Amino acid sequence: VVDAKTMKVTKTYPFGDNGGCNGLALDVKNQILFAACSVIGPPGTPPATDPGARPPQTFVILSAKDGTILARLPLAGSSDGAAFNPQSMEAFSTQGNGTMTIVREKSPTNFEVEQDLKTWPSNGARTIALDGKTGHLFAMASETGPPPPPATAAPAGGRGAARGAVIPGSFTIIMVGAK
Repeated sequence: VVDAKTMKVTKTYPFGDNGGCNGLALDVKNQILFAACSVIGPPGTPPATDPGARPPQTFVILSAKDGTILARLPLAGSSDGAAFNPQSMEAFSTQGNGTMTIVREKSPTNFEVEQDLKTWPSNGARTIALDGKTGHLFAMASETGPPPPPATAAPAGGRGAARGAVIPGSFTIIMVGAK
């Protein structure tokens, strides 16, 4: 929480070890935050033997009023951004693996993964923007070549496997929504 007059942080709402959060979207009307987070490491689900484990990629949904965790829902991959459409009551997260997770806000306390939409035939569809007037979502994507051979040191930023170089001329803007 930030005091808009003094521009100072007055309160924080920790929501556990969910790795790095790369997207944050807000339902202004109901004061709900959608934090798209990814635990460092390979995608997948936690072992069934650990009932307390969380998926490595998670939409953490919390009250912007008091920080109460309302839900934790799985993402289809490692998030690159988030958006919320107040007309459809849906939150969106784009993932670098070419998917977009769509979460429906059924009520201010009830949420469900509606769909994991494939947005690109390979890795891509990173970053997201919502046109509030049309309801269209935009994501950018590009094709990449094969990753470089494994290095002895961790990739820059410690964010998992290195990506291959972008293939020139492959940059694409993807629009999701009705024509």
